[in-house]
Amino acid sequence: MALARKFKQTLVERIERDPAFAIALLDEAATLFLNGEPEMTRLLLRDLVNATLGFEELAMTTDKPSKSLHRMLSRTGNPSMDNLAAIFSAVRDNLQVAIEVRAVAA
Repeated sequence: MALARKFKQTLVERIERDPAFAIALLDEAATLFLNGEPEMTRLLLRDLVNATLGFEELAMTTDKPSKSLHRMLSRTGNPSMDNLAAIFSAVRDNLQVAIEVRAVAA
C-alpha cells in the first residue's frame, strides 16, 4: 500500500513541476482509448484527475457524484460514452489544451 501512495504522490509532484507531463498523460489516455484499451484509459484518467483537478471538482464540472466518477474510472468501471467524453473534456479544460486526432498508416 505504501508503494501505491508513494507513486501517487510522485505523480502529483511531477505534474506540479512539469505541466507538459500532464498533457502527455492526457495524450496517452486518448491514444489508449482510441486503440481499444479502455481499462488502461480509465486508470490513467483516474491518476490524472487525482493529480490535477481532483474528483470533487470533476464532480462539479460534470454534474456527476464523486463516488460515481470514482467507480467509472476504476479497473472494472464502465462509464458511458457521454460520461467519458465529459471526463476528457473536464481534464482537457483544466489543462487548457485541445485534443487533435489524426489517423496514420499502420
